[in-house]
Amino acid sequence: MNPHVVTSPSRTVPAPQQSPGRRRLGRSVSILAATAAALLAWTLFSVVLDIGLSARRGSEVIDVAAGDVAATTVVVGLLGWLLLAALERWTSRPRRVWTVVAVLVCVLSLAGPAFGATSSGARVALLALHVVVAVVLIALLPRSAGAGPERT
Repeated sequence: MNPHVVTSPSRTVPAPQQSPGRRRLGRSVSILAATAAALLAWTLFSVVLDIGLSARRGSEVIDVAAGDVAATTVVVGLLGWLLLAALERWTSRPRRVWTVVAVLVCVLSLAGPAFGATSSGARVALLALHVVVAVVLIALLPRSAGAGPERT
């Protein structure tokens, strides 16, 4: 079956293909939206609710600043984009595979704040930051995915 074809009960029509430029734009906007959402959540927790966002890294305690949140979100988004692009080349269902991997990565990433936060407030806030980024990226990034390579 051709993965580039959408089948309906009455007819078969080609699935719409995005141009590379539109695909890049959609993915860039997804990462920007995740970064904006993370910074909004950081502001809510850190500034509005005055929760000290800090975590232990080994024996040292680090404060989680807005720049850390933005940079981490961009890096995670770019890694997600890279994985999605690779899956589009090598699998027939890149969106499905990417979503499963992304959810798994999100769940695993929750261990950091769950065990490293310095207070219960920081724990809740940092867990929420992870979930906010994951929800936005998982909802938006795969929308720009192609159907994958054609299998014959």
